[in-house]
Amino acid sequence: MAGPYDRDSRPHRPHRAHGRPRAEHRERRENRDTPEKRTSRDSPEKRKSRDTPEKRSPRDTPERREKRSSRNWQEKDSSRRNQRSPERRQRPRPISYTSSERSSDPLSFDSLAKLDAVNEKLSHQPQEKERLLEPREKDRSYVRQKEKVVSGRVLKDRGKHKRKSDHHREKRRVVSGPLAEEGKAHRREAYIDEDSGKKRFGRKCRISAVVVVILLIILIPVGIYASKKNGGGGGGGSSDGADPANSNLKDVSENDIPAAAKNTVLDPFTWYDTTDFNVTYTNATVGGLSVMGLNTAWDDKAQANSNVPALNKKFAYGTMPMRGVNLGGWLSLEPFITPSFFSSYKESQGIIDEYTLTKELGPQKAAKTLEKHYSQFIKEEDFKAIQDAGFDHVRIPYSYWAVTTYPGDPYVPKISWRYLLRGIEYCRKYGLRVNLDLHALPGSQNGWNHSGRQGAVGWLNGTDGDLNAQRSLDIHTQLSTFFAQPRYKNVITIYGLANEPKMIKLKTSDVVAWEAKAIDIVRKNGMQQYVAIGDGFLGLTKWNGLLSGVKDVILDVHQYTIFNKNQIDYTHQKKIQYACQGWTEQMKQSVDVSTGFGPTICGEWSQADTDCTLYLNNVHTGSRWEGTLPTGDPTTSVTEPDCPPNSGTCSCDKANADPSTYSDDYKQWLMMYAEAQMVSFEQGWGWFYWTWTAESAPQWSWKV
Repeated sequence: MAGPYDRDSRPHRPHRAHGRPRAEHRERRENRDTPEKRTSRDSPEKRKSRDTPEKRSPRDTPERREKRSSRNWQEKDSSRRNQRSPERRQRPRPISYTSSERSSDPLSFDSLAKLDAVNEKLSHQPQEKERLLEPREKDRSYVRQKEKVVSGRVLKDRGKHKRKSDHHREKRRVVSGPLAEEGKAHRREAYIDEDSGKKRFGRKCRISAVVVVILLIILIPVGIYASKKNGGGGGGGSSDGADPANSNLKDVSENDIPAAAKNTVLDPFTWYDTTDFNVTYTNATVGGLSVMGLNTAWDDKAQANSNVPALNKKFAYGTMPMRGVNLGGWLSLEPFITPSFFSSYKESQGIIDEYTLTKELGPQKAAKTLEKHYSQFIKEEDFKAIQDAGFDHVRIPYSYWAVTTYPGDPYVPKISWRYLLRGIEYCRKYGLRVNLDLHALPGSQNGWNHSGRQGAVGWLNGTDGDLNAQRSLDIHTQLSTFFAQPRYKNVITIYGLANEPKMIKLKTSDVVAWEAKAIDIVRKNGMQQYVAIGDGFLGLTKWNGLLSGVKDVILDVHQYTIFNKNQIDYTHQKKIQYACQGWTEQMKQSVDVSTGFGPTICGEWSQADTDCTLYLNNVHTGSRWEGTLPTGDPTTSVTEPDCPPNSGTCSCDKANADPSTYSDDYKQWLMMYAEAQMVSFEQGWGWFYWTWTAESAPQWSWKV
């Protein structure tokens, strides 16, 4: 802490101990010592009774007092001057700010902690002693007193002016200025009314104490709440936005949440995001699925664009093509869409899908990590942008753990359910019709990472194949009961049973029989929307005659060239030719019930020219393009580069380059390739691009 001002940097004001001989001081004081100026506590009689030779200590003679006082001041003045550096003595004295000039920002927890530490340290330091006026010198209404002004510190022991002895009082300490670095405090002299100064000082102390208490009351709960909300990061994911404000929680009380529901998915005070949710507690369910978060009113008058009818009008399926987009990687993780979830792990750790990721994170951290992803990856503005891009449908992939989980499942249960419901409401708001896609079924229907667990197909196959098939039917019982509510009849127009069942691995008859049971459940529960089934990679012509007689069923095919060894090496010209001729012919045959299934859509397609995108072929695997895909299966392994002939080096560097570096010719080709596919798929009932957004896969992201 800084010492007193040196004489070079302030107007000269002689100290009380300097300027006149001490005898002259005493003479002037005695001349001023009249009854009119004395206080009742310091009358001449009382002073004479105290100040007698009999009561005075033998050591306390006037001569000793004079010599001791002079010596103390000289030693103190010399030591303080020596403590300052020459630079310090030349430095202009610091400015003391008034309270109106200070920042009104609340102290942070770190600042409060440092402040407490300083107070504790100072409370144990010996008080600095100075010679104060003799009692006889207090006969003026206003006296000049030395005050200590501490900049950036709060001193606990400043409140009372205790009497140390008959001749000495403690020095006062006054708070002044905002928090400052150590060494930038300073002293000053001032005139203070003795009585009013005491009152003001006590009042300032009380006000300061009240302010600190209020700050603690406000900041500590906020800090605890923020810690609870933000304590579960890790695992990656796209969450570059600010945390939600959750301002609607102010309208409800935590006391409204029953004890049994606290810290469950029904407790909105545990939700990461409450934006546009109804946070009034309810335990109501439909089909065993919670309605918590839904608002009671809805409006189906919105229209996606002028080319399609509003939601409350009939969409002419079969004659009016669907033009939609997928929300891939949102409610069902897919590594190539959100690689940040997986890139922080070593290959030896085996974190390759949502199953291994959630198992590694553990229940609590997985819940916090994934809910933040659900909140941030797709927001309301995405649905508005989808509408602005000219789409009229949205396909929403989701997983069975939005409904329930089973023993041994590490998945995060039920949290994605309310984000699915909110996503549907955003679609309603912008006039977008919804294609619900159950993307992951118990046991995994295809063994790919986007089914939740990479590896074996445990659905309709293996030891628990039948059990998982029945579990899947039970899930559809709940889902179809819930979505049969009147509020969904206009906004949900397609209901998907199972994404990409691997029918090249499963028996076709088993899959078709299961689909027939599921369709029957959906219809009995009151859903009249179209039901979508996957083509299972059998080839469209093989579906002719299957499920004949079942009404309002749509066959969903996914068309890519980059996953087939005999197509990824097509030249640019041949890829466009195949889209215009090959896929067009297939769609025409499929929608004709005499040659194909009937109603057919392309539920997934993209502009991707290669399979070079990171993690597209599984986490920590290579590509067909570069010949670095040894799967262990001779039918799928690619150990030699598979790119177009005469194209030079088969490198992924250009394919994974920033789109801003694409040549104009390449950009033109990408546009032609996309348009060729759209024209082809509109020979059927329409299409859904895969996907709306991705972290680092520009040829897969429509948003980019």
